[in-house]
Amino acid sequence: MSDAPATGPLKGLKVLDFTQALAGPFCTQQLSDLGADVVKVEALDGGDLTRGSGPFHEADAEHRYSGYFQSINRGKRSIAVDLKTPEGVALIKRLIPGFDVVVENFRVGVMDRLGLSYETLAALNPKLVYAAIRGFGDPRTGASPYVEWPAYDVVAQAMGGMMGITGLAGGTPIKIGPGVGDTVPALYAALGIVSAVLHARETGAGQFLDVAMTDAVLGVCERIVHQYSFGHQTPGPEGNHHPFLLPFGVYPAADGFVALACPGDAFFRGLAQALSAPEILDEPEFATPKARAANRAAVIERLSTLTARHTKAELQRRLGGVVPFGPVLNIDEIARDPHFAARGMLAEIDIPGLPGPLRVAGQPIKFAGTSAAIRGRAPDLGQHTDAVLCEHGATTDEIAGWRAAGAITETAS
Repeated sequence: MSDAPATGPLKGLKVLDFTQALAGPFCTQQLSDLGADVVKVEALDGGDLTRGSGPFHEADAEHRYSGYFQSINRGKRSIAVDLKTPEGVALIKRLIPGFDVVVENFRVGVMDRLGLSYETLAALNPKLVYAAIRGFGDPRTGASPYVEWPAYDVVAQAMGGMMGITGLAGGTPIKIGPGVGDTVPALYAALGIVSAVLHARETGAGQFLDVAMTDAVLGVCERIVHQYSFGHQTPGPEGNHHPFLLPFGVYPAADGFVALACPGDAFFRGLAQALSAPEILDEPEFATPKARAANRAAVIERLSTLTARHTKAELQRRLGGVVPFGPVLNIDEIARDPHFAARGMLAEIDIPGLPGPLRVAGQPIKFAGTSAAIRGRAPDLGQHTDAVLCEHGATTDEIAGWRAAGAITETAS
């Protein structure tokens, strides 16, 4: 990990991170990018499972640096601790008074059985904010009948309503490509953590908070709730077009696809002019938003015929800045697009022994005053164990004792 100092608005916030896989690490990555000191607690036998998940650079013959792990654990520090030993648990308890936040995404009850429950840790640090991300939440905030069920992204997408409205109209539900069943709850959890930290600083009282993956997915699918409640509808897969705004969806180009959103008259008139088809404005089925809604299939078909005459680049020249428009881009196109370069959304990290720099997704939150920054690569397993323990008052003899007991790594990886 880079030794670049934290500069973001969360500078000084100390986070003890017990997370693995995607949801938890993506949450604590946001905190790290915003300046928090995130110390990742990993098991001695390999650490976070994404360390072995790949993809691996062709120059990384030993498979030390997983792209997956690097992408969501950059800028953190790592300590390797055996939480199944009494010494390891005692070590963690020793650290707790020096941290503001604990984050974990184990199944319900795991931390309790380890002797590291919220109640135990809060007794050691009353200001502690303890955040959990689980498939179906935690009994402390609402006892779901599914609380014991394990969950992954695909389960959250399915049960939270997202998959039920994704796919071709009338067709089979389809999982959204990115792991939004993990990353969406991660973002909600990050917001909850910052909110609880502000409350703790004002009142002196920490608290437990949790985000259920399924709840978070339903939260971002808010439209299906009001469609059901107000409109008495049960939406199904919607395809590439909005259920009641038009045009608002994906249209063909000669070499791919583009997105258009012109439901209002002003934008629709601009669209017709830019596509060199002003005559459609005089046709009854295109004349007003109400008429277009009543002739939905005809409008989509006619516009598709017009857009398909042009390449994505040609459509961008005609429509960019004129109407809400964007080409459907793959990552190769994103890597060459000037917007993402200007916004720092393809961040670079250096990894020892690998040709680079290598790219990971940047931090979307931009500040005019303080700065969010990616401070370097993800840590090696246990790379910072001794340093973190020393920072929190451990002596050389104590560290040697923990190491002899097998509670921490013998040497950093």
